[in-house]
Amino acid sequence: MSPESKKLFNIIILGIAFMFMFTAFQTCGNVAQTVIRSLNSTDFHGSGYTSMAIIYGVFSASNLITPSVVAIVGPQLSMFASGLFYSMYIAVFIQPFPWSFYTASVFIGIAAAESDRRTVFIALTVISLVGTVLFFLIRKPDSENVLGEDESSDDQDLDVSESTQNNVTKAIDAFKKSLKLCVTKEMLLLGITTAYTGLELTFFSGVYGTCIGAVNKFGAEEKSLIGLSGIFIGIGEILGGSLFGLLSKNNRFGRNPVVLLGILVHFVAFYLIFLNMPGDAPIAPIEGTDSSAYIKSSKEVAIFCSFLLGLGDSCFNTQLLSILGFLYSEDSAPAFAVFKFVQSICAAVAFFYSNYLLLHWQLLVMVIFGFFGTVSFFTVEWEAAAIVARGSDYRSI
Repeated sequence: MSPESKKLFNIIILGIAFMFMFTAFQTCGNVAQTVIRSLNSTDFHGSGYTSMAIIYGVFSASNLITPSVVAIVGPQLSMFASGLFYSMYIAVFIQPFPWSFYTASVFIGIAAAESDRRTVFIALTVISLVGTVLFFLIRKPDSENVLGEDESSDDQDLDVSESTQNNVTKAIDAFKKSLKLCVTKEMLLLGITTAYTGLELTFFSGVYGTCIGAVNKFGAEEKSLIGLSGIFIGIGEILGGSLFGLLSKNNRFGRNPVVLLGILVHFVAFYLIFLNMPGDAPIAPIEGTDSSAYIKSSKEVAIFCSFLLGLGDSCFNTQLLSILGFLYSEDSAPAFAVFKFVQSICAAVAFFYSNYLLLHWQLLVMVIFGFFGTVSFFTVEWEAAAIVARGSDYRSI
């Protein structure tokens, strides 16, 4: 197999593997609070919000050392180990206990419907494991230097020793660079935008589905609407990601218009959710809530808001990744590690306060961070445009 064919094969395998893994994990996260809330009437007592807070809290801390770990053990084993932890977390839902539920949450960073729940989460666990096993199909690139017949074993051992030392050096350097980037002007400004993406990630991936499932006025379909909401969030993400990803190649106006569209779409979604959902929906008990919203709760409006949440999120993520790749094109790994660190720690904080805050307060927090995050992104983008004016090719990013 030629090197080009091998690269294409690896890309396809990675895409399929991550599709399986995160289909299972995101589905699990979307229904976690609803499922756990239904189990709290039994011997089990826990919180899906707290579980996700633990996941993203550990994830945020591990992001700073991830480049170092990958440099030592390699990407293939790193991804395989991560896939096992994801699968373990999902498997806990088959027969959950508080200690195993929260312990599994750390490692990833029995009601009337018990048999149905077990069937669903067994299927999700199998899907995640299939994606994990696919990592072993990744082909390693051919070595540039092939060991000649006249080379001694001592020379080979020396090369291995030097390679190990180089990996350790790279690991230390990657960690130092991640720490230094945290206090640069550009990263501090982009940190506000990244913090907003963490907050809204929490909202659309865990809180909003719980709100929909808690509204008794939606009738018998309230629980099935959670899955439909996740589908429309995905449609919005796919549409936005593909559209803005293609347009960015020939975009004369920069990244700001896309981010502006994203925040406007989100503000519309937040306003409609504020009107359409009862304030106590995120923290409603197992029986749901009969509280009234400002307008008559509409299933159609709720699903439309799901689409808007996904579309707005894709606007922010595509442009954040683009500007990070532009500003730190020489060595992007530490920059993306800081990006995921900030995003994950804010997601963890948001999942934690979702246990206590009413819906309108959660929306207000996102509006404030969204506004200032957009302004800070504009500032960095204007600086990037100035760099382009001095000779860099902006449209190649």
